[in-house]
Parts: sequence; C-alpha cells; structure tokens
Amino acid sequence: MAKYMLIMRGTDESMATMMDTPFEEMLETVGRFNEELIRAGVLVAAEGLEDPAQTVVVDYSGESPVVTDGPYGETKELFGGFYLLDVASKEEAVEWARRMPAISGSKCEVRRVPGIDEFPQDNEWIVRERAWRERTGQL
Repeated sequence: MAKYMLIMRGTDESMATMMDTPFEEMLETVGRFNEELIRAGVLVAAEGLEDPAQTVVVDYSGESPVVTDGPYGETKELFGGFYLLDVASKEEAVEWARRMPAISGSKCEVRRVPGIDEFPQDNEWIVRERAWRERTGQL
C-alpha cells in the first residue's frame, strides 16, 4: 500500500460556482463520496480549505519572509482541499480521483506521499521523527 494525496485545485470561476451551490447539497454529494472511501478502507484524511480571500501568504523570495494578505498573486488554480488515501497503486488513486465529485473547470493533482521507511533510517532526524510518530500512534 502507498499513500497518495488528491489535491483539489479550482479556478476563480469553479470556486464561485461551488460557492453558489447550496451548502446542504454540497455536503450530501461530498459525504456520499467520503462514505465510499471509508467503506473501501482507503481514506486516511480529508480536508477542505477556507475561502482564499481569508488567507495570508508568507513569501520567502527576499532576504526575510514577507507576509501579505492572501491569496498569492495569480489565482488561476487555487488549492481548495485534499484527500489522503492509502491505496495499492497510483492507478487506484487516479481511479478514485476520477470518481471525485468536482465542479467543472477544477482539477485534481494526484501525488504519492513518500513513507518514512523510504528515508535513511540511521539519520538522526528520521530517528527522531519515527520516535514521535510511535509516541503519537502515527506509525
């Protein structure tokens, strides 16, 4: 099994369409999809994000970080939320992404999340992270 993140990306237009969708309707549609993921035993986590107008951006391109009110300059594709799935393959993750209820014009990026076992196990920082994961029940 491998973890894959399905990153939901919307445009200004698709985000506006989503905001016009009745909240109860959206909850029911997304809830049904979430229930499928749960029944299949592949859902690890899922979260949506607040309206991009409420964000701040920390820009590291200068000598010291600069904080500005969000969203970042170009808003052609906004990160709207994610699903984290534990599936057998990239192909299975893509199949779930194809089934995701999405607004026309939006996109979903599918990215594998490397596991801690893929890093050098004798590295001090990996040892510390593994210990933290064990303490918090994440391993």
